[in-house]
Amino acid sequence: MNLTLYFKKFFKSNQSSGILLIFCVLISLFIANSSFAESFQRFLDKEIGIHLFHLTYPVSIWINDGLMAVFFLLVGLEIKRELVEGELSSFKNASLPIIAAIGGMLVPAVIFGIFNIGTKYSSGWGIPMATDIAFSLAIISILGNKVPNSIKIFLAALAIVDDLGAILVIAIFYTDQIHWTYLFLSAGIALLLFLLNFLKVTKIIFYLIPGLFLWYFLHHSGIHATIAGVVLAFSIPTNVSNVEISPLEKLEHQLHFPVSFLIMPIFALTNTNITFSNDMLNGLTNTLGIGIISGLVIGKLLGINLFSFIAIKSKLSSLPQGSSWTQMLGVGFLAGIGFTMSIFITLLSFKNEIQIQDEAKFAILVASFLSAVLGFIILKVNSTRSIEESKEE
Repeated sequence: MNLTLYFKKFFKSNQSSGILLIFCVLISLFIANSSFAESFQRFLDKEIGIHLFHLTYPVSIWINDGLMAVFFLLVGLEIKRELVEGELSSFKNASLPIIAAIGGMLVPAVIFGIFNIGTKYSSGWGIPMATDIAFSLAIISILGNKVPNSIKIFLAALAIVDDLGAILVIAIFYTDQIHWTYLFLSAGIALLLFLLNFLKVTKIIFYLIPGLFLWYFLHHSGIHATIAGVVLAFSIPTNVSNVEISPLEKLEHQLHFPVSFLIMPIFALTNTNITFSNDMLNGLTNTLGIGIISGLVIGKLLGINLFSFIAIKSKLSSLPQGSSWTQMLGVGFLAGIGFTMSIFITLLSFKNEIQIQDEAKFAILVASFLSAVLGFIILKVNSTRSIEESKEE
């Protein structure tokens, strides 16, 4: 399979930044459990911005809703390019990550519900549904060329569909109030962006300025603002030519380094600041913790591979080129790295219930760690066996 030049750069940069990302997680955990914890939290809670435009938010919001919108923009650009001319350009290939993501959302939610229906934890059914794009791609990128490019693209596509699904769940089920005026303004900006594409406007600045307004209106509408990055990405024009560089390709090139070596590490540093306490241990033994861990570790694996199997056997889809079912199992585990979005849904599910939040966070951390390790081991062992078999032949 031929990867586009820009997707190669995307995974190469993620491979290089993977170690940095993990290092930031460890630093964040150290800070949260040291004498620096209180001052670090005060920094994250400090409000900055422009009062005149009602753009004053805590530092953590600027990172989670602002910087991550840029990350979603880059991933959206990569996915769009693959849809236009790459691995996902045919229905048979594109359908698999979509169907797999649906299974990867439904099965974990059902498993969580089985353990927690009728309990005080029932509102947390959305916690094990999400896949953390940044961490899952970082782990698979560390493996480099030991994993087929098609599998990396499959995971990237699955993860973004998964997170878009999680964002929709948040918007529909976890949003206290939708401000319809801002939502309609967002829709108007989105229409403008796609109109610019239709009129063949190629100057990137004419997309980025409306994109800022789209982020602003979405944020005020009550819907998670990171979806603005995806909408903006899909509006930016591209082409199928290998000669002419499109606006999409130019923007991809400009975003690779800041996203991989600045935005993702900052995000990891500020979102892993979990202070360990005795209360967190309860999150591994009660129905809340069991539901989260089994949902992320087992539910993701079962949902993704079961729905993929059905799609392939019904001939709606086909396995990613050059891949195997063993590698699909590895991807199923990596998709269980819920982490950031799962923690975000936890905060929405149990507002002002600090003890339950702590228990859920610890369960998410354990589940994400298990998923990362199991997925990495399966893909690593599979690549080693493949090399040995090829040598014997």
